[in-house]
Amino acid sequence: MADKLRITLVKSTIGAVPKNKKTVEALGLRKLNKTVELPDNKAVRGMIQQVRHMVKVEEI
Repeated sequence: MADKLRITLVKSTIGAVPKNKKTVEALGLRKLNKTVELPDNKAVRGMIQQVRHMVKVEEI
């Protein structure tokens, strides 16, 4: 596993399931095409798995 993950929001949360909206916000993503760097751990991987259709993930 990498040390960090670069996560980018590529799909809008408008019309998404409320649980998915909260997950995206908890990842620190507020606007479309914004990127955050988070540690690579099981908690973050689980959150990404829930919204994998809305985000792009790169290992850094």
